Amino acid sequence: MTPLALGGVIFAVALILLATGMPIAFALGSTALIFMLWTDGFSAVMYMADTVFSGLDDFTLASIPMFIIMGAAVASSRAGSDLYEALNRWLYKVPGSLVISNIGACALFSALTGSSPATCAAIGKMGIPEMRRRGYAADLATGSIAAGGTLGILIPPSVTMILYGIASETSIGRLFIAGILPGLMLTGLFIAWALFLSWRRGTAKLNIDVSFTWAQRFELLPRLLPLLAVVVGVIYALYGGIATPSEAAGVGAALCLIMVIVIYRMWHWSAIWAIVRDAIRESGMLLLIIGMSVLFSYAMSSSLVTQSIAEAIAEMDVNRWVLLGLINLLLLVLGCFLPPAAIILMTTPIILPVISAAGFDPIWFGVVLTINMELGLITPPVGLNLFVINGITPDVSLTTILRGAVPFMLCMVLSIVLLCFFPEIATWLPTAMMG
Repeated sequence: MTPLALGGVIFAVALILLATGMPIAFALGSTALIFMLWTDGFSAVMYMADTVFSGLDDFTLASIPMFIIMGAAVASSRAGSDLYEALNRWLYKVPGSLVISNIGACALFSALTGSSPATCAAIGKMGIPEMRRRGYAADLATGSIAAGGTLGILIPPSVTMILYGIASETSIGRLFIAGILPGLMLTGLFIAWALFLSWRRGTAKLNIDVSFTWAQRFELLPRLLPLLAVVVGVIYALYGGIATPSEAAGVGAALCLIMVIVIYRMWHWSAIWAIVRDAIRESGMLLLIIGMSVLFSYAMSSSLVTQSIAEAIAEMDVNRWVLLGLINLLLLVLGCFLPPAAIILMTTPIILPVISAAGFDPIWFGVVLTINMELGLITPPVGLNLFVINGITPDVSLTTILRGAVPFMLCMVLSIVLLCFFPEIATWLPTAMMG
């Protein structure tokens, strides 16, 4: 069997195991072990553990649980409701203010937590009922939150970008900074579409029945500004070369934990334990996936599958933009079935050499890949955010939520196109700040 055919079989087996509902880490590990036994014999078992642990022997990985604790601390507090209410108080005179407040709250809250499902749950519980009460259609109310929640993996600090940085051996600090302007651009596109649809449907009007004093507008800022300052400080420490990702994440996690305890009076041991428990659970899952993906990559590489696929793609007589389009299409299809972490860790070792050979910047491609992963979060059949929103609003059908999310998907596609024409949107800021 040729390496390319073997690669097809390996991917097919992995997808079949994932389709059965087997956890991602076990599916990747089982597939790798099967084909290592097939190609190397029983001796493969002797160095399997060493391969896994060598892949996890990276100090940068310590940043993952720290950023997760940082996000879990914020997500477990009332920061989401405070953020939403603060934006609503400041923007209530702006036409379509409620939609702007919700998308803006999603963008800021996702920057604090780095979690798309947490953002959808926190902002959606407050924003969707209020938008529907004010006359916004169910598809716009749910679709805007489902799409806004995806910003969590693009706007730094992002665990998804950390995983890509580890898999591609690129600077995590540069990746974080590269995501800022595209994140703001995508947020702007979301707001623009939401306002256009609100105007067309006649719901982009002033909230004449609502009024807030200046004291009420400033009331919530003392609770929110310290948390936002931590995120800004972490990013500054990274791009300024002041701290490594692990150091910055550790300080950020400690400060966020202290702040939510002090600001939101989460003194009780059960609240603190809930934060730590959730962080341990998610970190353990991600680190196990990383370890098994290293084993999966080793199985692919030792069977010459990775090299053969890269050579086959490189030998294709197609324009590099066509090649990029095909790669994005592959990622989109995978994103319909697999979570971002699994896709990045499975495909990056194969795709990155091809991307580099075609003359594309790995940092720029990391941003494009992340937006592609955002698409997967609101694309059936495994669009996680769609199901989170459906759980919040069970009276709204999944079809309605999907119909509302489709235009925002097109906004994501537009942002990828804009990044292709103007790569400086992603590359200018890291270059200006870090050289």
